[in-house]
Amino acid sequence: MSRPEEESEGPFHLEPWRLRTARLKPSDLGATESLFALSNGHIGLRGSLEEGEPRVTSGTYISGFYEERPLPHPEAGYGFPESGQTVVNVTDGKLIRLHVGDSPFDLQYGRVDFHERALDLRAGVLERRTDWTAPNGSRVRVTSKRLVSFTQRVLAAIYYEIEPLDDGFYAAIQSDLLANDGDVVPSRDPRDPAPLIRPLVSELADGHDLRAVLVHRTAHSGLRVAAGMDHVLDAPDGAVTTMESSEDLARMTVTCQLHPGQRLRVVKLLGYGWSSRRSAHALRDQVDAALGVAKLASWDDLAAQQREYLDQFWDRADVVIEGDAALQQAVRVSMFHVLQAGARTESQAIPAATRSPLRSVRCTRTARRS
Repeated sequence: MSRPEEESEGPFHLEPWRLRTARLKPSDLGATESLFALSNGHIGLRGSLEEGEPRVTSGTYISGFYEERPLPHPEAGYGFPESGQTVVNVTDGKLIRLHVGDSPFDLQYGRVDFHERALDLRAGVLERRTDWTAPNGSRVRVTSKRLVSFTQRVLAAIYYEIEPLDDGFYAAIQSDLLANDGDVVPSRDPRDPAPLIRPLVSELADGHDLRAVLVHRTAHSGLRVAAGMDHVLDAPDGAVTTMESSEDLARMTVTCQLHPGQRLRVVKLLGYGWSSRRSAHALRDQVDAALGVAKLASWDDLAAQQREYLDQFWDRADVVIEGDAALQQAVRVSMFHVLQAGARTESQAIPAATRSPLRSVRCTRTARRS
C-alpha cells in the first residue's frame, strides 16, 4: 500500500533521499548510532553525538585493525580455534564537548527545544541541529555536519557551529582525541568475546598549535595506529586557544565570549593510518602530512567532492520504487551502507563471517596486514 512521504510510523520520517529523525529517546540511541554510521571502507564512525553523551557505543574503527585474543574452551577438541581476532575501537576523534557558561552541553539536562538529525544520502553527510536551554538559562543553537571522505581515504571531517539564542554567554569548546575509552559494556550476545580493556598502548603523543597526533600499538597483534586532528577556526575577536597532549588524550580548547548575532565555528579534520611494519614516527608523519593537505581545502570543498562522488554512484546504482515510500527509503539507505562498507577498502578484504564493526566488535576472520 502506498504511504505519503510526510507520514512517520517510527522515529524516522519518510523521505526519498534522507533518513531524518526529530525524536530523542534513550531507546532509539542504539539504532540511530548504527543507521547514522559513516564509513568509506577504511574509516568507520558510529553515529553518536559529537558531545559524546548520551550514547550507547561511541565506536571508531579502522578496516583490518584488530587485536588477538585467546579462545579458551572447557575441553580441547579437534578444530577448536585457540585464538581469534577482535576489531579494536581505536582513538575517538568525534568528540567535541561544549560548555555554555558554567553548564556542559548535555541533552540529558536542561531543556531541548528542538533536535533533528538527518543522513543525506546524496551528499554523504550527517547533519544535526539542536536548540537547547541550559540549566543556567542560556540558550544556544548547535549545528553540526559530519562526513567520512570517499575521495580522501584517510580523512574524516566535522563542521561544528554554535550561536546564542539570547543575550549571549561565555563558551568553551573542547575538541578531543581520546584513546582507551574506559566506558566498556559487555555484550549480551553469547557469541561475542569479552570486551577489550585498554587495548591500545601509547607510543607517541605530539601536539602543537591546532594539530595533534597520537600513535598507539596493540600488545599482541603488533599493529600500530595513528590518529590525528587539526582545526580551522572562525571565532570572534579575543578568542583563546590551547593545545595539550598526553598518552591517551589530546585536546584543543577554544574559549570566547559570544554576543547576540555572533557565531563560533570549528571545522575539525581527522586523519587515521595503521601499519604492522612502519614505525611510530613514520605513521605520525603520514597522518601529519594528510592533515596538512586536507587543511588546504575548505569544508565546502570536501562536501563538494563527497557530493560529486555520490552523484556518480547514484547515477549507476539507484533503484527507483514507485508506490511505496518506506521501501524506497529502505532500499537507498541499504545501498548507501553497502557502498560505505567497501568503497575505499583498497587491498583490505571485507570479512565474510562477521557482523559490521560499526555495530559490534566481533570479528572472526584475520585481516590482511597493511
